[in-house]
Amino acid sequence: MSTEGRTARTPSRETLSDPSYQAFLVLRTVFTVAPILFGLDKFANLLTDWPGYLAPWINNIVPGSGQDAMYIIGVIEIVAGIAVAMIPRYGALVVVAWLAGIILNLLTLSGFYDVALRDFGLLVAALALARLATKYAPARHTTGDVSAEKK
Repeated sequence: MSTEGRTARTPSRETLSDPSYQAFLVLRTVFTVAPILFGLDKFANLLTDWPGYLAPWINNIVPGSGQDAMYIIGVIEIVAGIAVAMIPRYGALVVVAWLAGIILNLLTLSGFYDVALRDFGLLVAALALARLATKYAPARHTTGDVSAEKK
C-alpha cells in the first residue's frame, strides 16, 4: 500500500487508533462546538438568562446593558470556537484565557461557585487540548521547506 498520497493533514490508521489522538479529537470537537453554541445562545437566551451571570463590577465597566455585554461575549465565544477548529494549538489557549476570565467573574458573583469549579475543569481540559495540539496539530511554518531542513 502506497503512502505517497497521504498528507500531514490525513491521519494514518495507526494515528486514528492512538488513544492520545482520539482524546485530541474529542477535546477539539467539544471546544469547537460548545463555544460556538454558547456564543450563539448569548443572542437568544434559550439556555438561561445570561446577563444574570455577569458580576455587577464587570457590568459597570462594560458599555451598555448586561445583554449588550452578552452580545460581545457571544461573538468572542464564537471566534474562540472557530479558532479551536482552525488552529487548535492557539485556539485552545484563547479558550483557557477566556475560561479564566469567566471563573474570575463567577468567583466575584455570590452563589455561582459550583459553576466556577465546573469551568475550572473545562479550563484544565482546554489546557490539555493545547498540549495535545502541539503533537497532533503543530504550528504551521511559512518560511522555508521544513522537510528539506531535516535531510
